[in-house]
Amino acid sequence: MNASIIKTTKTPERLAGAEGNFYTSEKNSKLPGMNDRIRHLRKQSVETQESLSIERALITTRFYKENHGKYSEPVMRALNFLEICRQKTIYIGAGELIVGERGPAPKSVPTFPELTCHSVDDFHVLNSRDQQRYIISQEDIDIYEREVIPYWSGRTMRERIFSHVPAEWKAAYEAGVFTEFMEQRAPGHTSLDVKIYQKGMHDCKKEIHFQIQNLDFLNDPEATEKLEELQAMNISCEAVILFAERHADLAEEMAATEFNENRKTELLKIAEVCRRVPANAPRNLWEAIQMYWFVHLGTITELNGWDAMNPGHFDQHLTPFYEKEIAAGTLTRDEAKELISCFWIKVNNHPAPPKVGITARESGTFNDFTNINLGGLKPDGTDGVSEVSYLMLDIIEELHILQPGNSVHISKKHLINF
Repeated sequence: MNASIIKTTKTPERLAGAEGNFYTSEKNSKLPGMNDRIRHLRKQSVETQESLSIERALITTRFYKENHGKYSEPVMRALNFLEICRQKTIYIGAGELIVGERGPAPKSVPTFPELTCHSVDDFHVLNSRDQQRYIISQEDIDIYEREVIPYWSGRTMRERIFSHVPAEWKAAYEAGVFTEFMEQRAPGHTSLDVKIYQKGMHDCKKEIHFQIQNLDFLNDPEATEKLEELQAMNISCEAVILFAERHADLAEEMAATEFNENRKTELLKIAEVCRRVPANAPRNLWEAIQMYWFVHLGTITELNGWDAMNPGHFDQHLTPFYEKEIAAGTLTRDEAKELISCFWIKVNNHPAPPKVGITARESGTFNDFTNINLGGLKPDGTDGVSEVSYLMLDIIEELHILQPGNSVHISKKHLINF
């Protein structure tokens, strides 16, 4: 990739040795219940202006130019995801414990030209809206116009779908019966189950290999298509492992020049966590949270889903790790709260990729609609409320940020207890 084309953000947080005692600058803006780290990260998340990053679009465009037609659609998408994970800017901010961004920095949103390609007019609209503005430089707009828009004209998923729908469907769309069709969004609305807390990507790769070995090409007419999908799944596992390893590398580089001993220890711990997950199943709370976050980022980076990529009952998933460490004396409630608060702020760092056309002018969507379920019942019907549930309620009340959304589930069992 031509380095002069890819624009990356190299903030002080991106470079090694820029940490210092950053906490002291926040002590005049106390918010109840937060420690100085969380106050700093919250302030950064709330005050950072949303921006558009063209980095992902350039990586994807170059990859498709060079490889279109060489692979099946699933493998092509997986290899593109691998290329993104290999090339995108890696960011670790001052004081962060949970790491990873979809763009090159917090609140920096990539575009997805293979879904729907923004026009130059779209960018000018988004850059100048009175409310919910996404800033982008004229230089980036010019690069996008020159490098991205010409290639994707007539090739986007949205255009390809529109070319196959009946006239009545198009008329309904144009009449405003429904809107925002495939405008920077792929199919979404998912909740991850407990599997990722029990298995790592290496375990998934073993299962994929087993399925490939047992394909029946003589009797199953879909065996070839299944093979392509399984190969794509295997590549995707490799991509997200690589993504985590790059964060580990950066954390170690930063630790090597860090003068603050506490922060150096944290950076080395971040590297250890990123070497462990998502390649392997998490063993403790920190690894479990980071495991989920890498999987979440992989999903919304590969092809941004239509809102609501959710962790489901996050409290229930994290409770076994929390209780095990509390019992062993390797974790305190305050340390757990700090880690989960870091995750909460990470989610808030990710506004929704903006739409195109008339929707870019009118849509107020700024939210990726990540939702966390609290309480409710476990799969076996027993009470799902735990200390982690209440800890998360405390975090929600203290942080007061847009994302993630939250749903409190109350069953008859809870009402009886009241």
